[in-house]
Amino acid sequence: MTELLEFLRTHEEAFHSRARLASLYSDFRYQRQTNPDGYQANASAWLRALTAAAKAGFIPAQAGTQHDRFTVHTGEELLRGLQTQEFGRPLALGSVLEDAVRKEQLVPLRDFLDAKQSIYAKSWLPTPWQVMSWSLRQIGVIGREGAEDRLVKGDFVVMANVEEAAKAVLDQASRTATSNTSRVFSQDLFSATFSSAIGVESLSQKDTTVLLTHLVRDRTAIAHDTTSGTIKFKAPTDTAMPTIEQEDITIASLRTLITTLEPEIEELTQRISELDAKARQAVTQKQLITAKTALRQKKLAETKVQQRTATLMQTEEVYAKIEQAADQVEMVRVMEASSQTLKSLNQKIGGVEKVQDVMEGLRDEIANTEEIQSAINEVSVGAVDEGEVEDELEAMERAEREVVEERERVAREAMENEEAERTRVRLADLDQQPAREASEDLKHTTQSEHTELGLGETQMEHA
Repeated sequence: MTELLEFLRTHEEAFHSRARLASLYSDFRYQRQTNPDGYQANASAWLRALTAAAKAGFIPAQAGTQHDRFTVHTGEELLRGLQTQEFGRPLALGSVLEDAVRKEQLVPLRDFLDAKQSIYAKSWLPTPWQVMSWSLRQIGVIGREGAEDRLVKGDFVVMANVEEAAKAVLDQASRTATSNTSRVFSQDLFSATFSSAIGVESLSQKDTTVLLTHLVRDRTAIAHDTTSGTIKFKAPTDTAMPTIEQEDITIASLRTLITTLEPEIEELTQRISELDAKARQAVTQKQLITAKTALRQKKLAETKVQQRTATLMQTEEVYAKIEQAADQVEMVRVMEASSQTLKSLNQKIGGVEKVQDVMEGLRDEIANTEEIQSAINEVSVGAVDEGEVEDELEAMERAEREVVEERERVAREAMENEEAERTRVRLADLDQQPAREASEDLKHTTQSEHTELGLGETQMEHA
């Protein structure tokens, strides 16, 4: 089993079952008319599988080339990579790719790179691939049931992978490229910086070209100087595409040099530690020649580290000065634009004299408004019958007095009733007092008699 087929059998659900594989590898082109849903399901499964395999780097590459993530190379290599012992080669793959090109899910690489307009722009002019497809359909090579399905050899851009990578690059750039100088990259620095965001160790030359073309033409997010390889991201405040100038090329070179020197210094430092350990071990084992050789190599590495460190410090110092100057240029540009804006706004106002005239006119109109309001109030007041007002006020006061008097009467009656109840209770207690006293006396007398009787019985028992 090829590594491409193993990847699909492991990661793509459509390739798990034997029955589904039989359907995918069959010549299902006739289902366009008899079963459109089945045809679309198989075509979508193939396109999804090729897209995932390309992104993971499992599409067979041409001899001596690096695996591409944004393009699919079709032809004999791809068919061999998909061939199975049980079902052979896919019989309708050419039709699947043709449909994907027609839907702009796949774009022929040459058409993609040569297009002057955005690929998202709708144009009535057919592409060379569309012309070729139409011609082949007319002679029955493709698109006609019964004719052999042929897989056209070529490179096709996988738009889903390119768009996903472009979004990842722009998201990372928006977080990290915050200054004028940090938005400038060389092509090597661009690949090294954004490879991890895309999810690969490194970008192939073809992938880099496709991605940069997409970012420049279709996303209008960067400017790219193909001569120097300098890349400049568009600032959030820019309304037009940025231009790459000589200072940008210099900044890109400095940034690339800094990122190159840092890992070299780390590698040399590690080398020095290893040579020092090797020399000490050789001395312990009495291998003096080996120890001297390791020490000489250590000294050479230390000299290189000193040179690289000095170069790095000097380069970083120059870059810091350039970054400061670039920020100052941007600050002056913003201040100049602000000055022009203030000047334009002041011209629209018309100067101090016009403001004074406007304020004077405003005060006059406010005074006129107040006079008009006073006149309206006077007319309104004259129309009120003061006698009716007095009568209504007297009626309201009378009603309020009645409410207060009623409330006081109810409270007074409640207090009188409460006092009468307390008096009744006291009189009842006085009437019951003699009876209680007589009952107490009788109780005490009975207890005494019982006590005396008990003592007499006790004395008789003793006798």
